[in-house]
Amino acid sequence: VQLQASGGGLAQSGGSLRLSCAASGFAFSNSDMAWARQAPGKRLERVATIKSDGDTTTYADFVKGRFTISRDNAKNTVWLQMNDLKVEDTAKYYCNAVATSGLYFYPWGKGTQVTVSS
Repeated sequence: VQLQASGGGLAQSGGSLRLSCAASGFAFSNSDMAWARQAPGKRLERVATIKSDGDTTTYADFVKGRFTISRDNAKNTVWLQMNDLKVEDTAKYYCNAVATSGLYFYPWGKGTQVTVSS
């Protein structure tokens, strides 16, 4: 299994970034997918989830209205469009397949760093 997140970088407060996650080695089209993030010294927190068919998405309150999760099952890819970035969005972002219980299925990839400056 590979979960390769990319697209992170440095952005100014109020700016935008689009993260991509290329997945392989498992049945992506049958898997609910999630983005999560971890800031230094803090716990991993769920950011957004998308059902396997792409029709249903959920978001953490702290990103609602700013972030959008999407996927293309033909490309085994899930994206996270991040708008109106805030300094507190600074973290390393990861993707993974997620169970209905909330548990993540696979070992984490390397993630992609997002740094937002004021």
